[in-house]
Amino acid sequence: MSKPEKTQARTGSETAPERFLDRHLGNTVHIFLSLLAILILVAAAIATFEIIIHDIPMLWRAGNEYDALHQIIQDVLLVAIAAELALLFLFHRTSAAIEVLIFVIARKMVITGISGWELLAGVTALAGLVAMRFYFIRDKPRNVPE
Repeated sequence: MSKPEKTQARTGSETAPERFLDRHLGNTVHIFLSLLAILILVAAAIATFEIIIHDIPMLWRAGNEYDALHQIIQDVLLVAIAAELALLFLFHRTSAAIEVLIFVIARKMVITGISGWELLAGVTALAGLVAMRFYFIRDKPRNVPE
């Protein structure tokens, strides 16, 4: 009885086209995501400058300070979403994806005209995401004293 020949599929080695695609296409995607992250961070920096220059003085000029503060909170959360999204593009961490979702839900909750059920769903989703981030996603292993 002869021994069956091993193929490349059984050894797990990469073929030449797979190596080429992995090397060059992977680098291209990484460069594209890095440039996209830089573009998003620049836009977030410009938006932050706009918030400081135009929106914050509206707290003293506006007839209704509550509406001005409400708009500032929405804009700040949008900048936070942009910054976390840029971190997600650069580092591909699960915790960054969870944080983006947390900021998106928080921003949705401060928009005017939200119903009580939407607010309850938002609070539940935020609690679930924060619990998931705390209990299931570890950035670094914790040192447990014995």
